[in-house]
Amino acid sequence: MKDYQKKGDHPMNSVITAIQPLDREMGQQVGEYIDTLTKPPGSLGRLEELAIHLSEMTSEAFPVVSPPGVIVFAADHGVVEEGVSAFPQEVTVQMVMNFLNSGAAINVFSKQIGAMFEVVDIGVAADIKADGFVNRKIRYGTNNFCHQDAMTREEAEQAIAVGYERAEQMIQKGIKCLIVGEMGIGNTTPSSAIAAFLSGQDIGALVGRGTGIAQEKVHHKQEVITRAIKERNPDRKDPIDILAKIGGLEIAGMTGAMLSAARNRIPILVDGFICTIAALLAREICETAAEYMIVGHRSVEPGHEIALQLLGKKPLLDLDLRLGEGSGAAVAFPILQSATLMLKEMATFASAGISKE
Repeated sequence: MKDYQKKGDHPMNSVITAIQPLDREMGQQVGEYIDTLTKPPGSLGRLEELAIHLSEMTSEAFPVVSPPGVIVFAADHGVVEEGVSAFPQEVTVQMVMNFLNSGAAINVFSKQIGAMFEVVDIGVAADIKADGFVNRKIRYGTNNFCHQDAMTREEAEQAIAVGYERAEQMIQKGIKCLIVGEMGIGNTTPSSAIAAFLSGQDIGALVGRGTGIAQEKVHHKQEVITRAIKERNPDRKDPIDILAKIGGLEIAGMTGAMLSAARNRIPILVDGFICTIAALLAREICETAAEYMIVGHRSVEPGHEIALQLLGKKPLLDLDLRLGEGSGAAVAFPILQSATLMLKEMATFASAGISKE
């Protein structure tokens, strides 16, 4: 975002300037090559578009997306005090333990696609007494943003830096595609607040049932968000201010991870509503980062459609999912593999001795 980039010698500016635009020339070459494959032109539809897009991201004629890496950021939200979730805050810790025991949906789908996997405690409201997770806790959950800013600006920046660092670590280990997920009871509330603030849309069109709250609680949740936006009054031109005032630590972590992937020309497979909000913030920090994003699926959470419109992306799947964790993106990952294998393994008309006439 131009206004953000003008703010002095902030360390994030070096990240912003390091994110390069897509390699359109490579995309053109790959598009021409696809037209020589043994099929009618355009007959593989969006798979052809995906193959071209992946080649533009990676600057490779035959892009590779395996192995993928999955990073799940876990954090809590003070706004749950307002009764906006169907589950108590303790479930965040319990679900982190479930991740560590390989019992969650994202564990199953990560294993299915051969992903490197890690869970990062970036702001859970309790200490986790277990092994196997990455402890980068910045604070014990955010403040209740109905009464004060969710976190300080410095904490928001730290959370972005943690996400960036974790993605860098995985990229150094060899991942070729990044999937980020989240766990945090109450996190559809800050996500809806950010979506409402960025879009200017009526809060009634954005707020859904989240983890499954009753309809009367939906109205209460809408009132909470409306009040919080008014009280906090974030700066529309400053994504860090938005995160600090009405965001979440795991949302900031995902934002930082996506910026790292974009800087390294690694495709980002975006999950559902909450992840798409992080994607929007990454784009607000650096517009070019969005060029490295592919949206895996359309969530049934009402705000996701508006977030997708803001991001300008069309999802690959629509399976009525609303779990989060990165699960929908992991399910969509084999489609990216299909696009790359089409390029690598299909014969051309010339090599197969097939006449095009």
